[in-house]
Amino acid sequence: MSKIAWFEMEENESPEQCIARIEKMGYRPIMRKEEPVFHIVDGEVTYLRQKVRFKAVLREEENKNKSKTEH
Repeated sequence: MSKIAWFEMEENESPEQCIARIEKMGYRPIMRKEEPVFHIVDGEVTYLRQKVRFKAVLREEENKNKSKTEH
């Protein structure tokens, strides 16, 4: 497993549901990023939706770093 991972919020998923899914996988979200998604309709660029991604750190790695600083 990678220590840091990006998770994209699914189309019919709330931010809370996405975070719960991330945490079930053993990660903790540390950053949220939003990007607009555009497409071309009849030759014109049109806004389609907002893409939401969460950057997350592996909880196991987070615990190792905490124990190092506590000593």
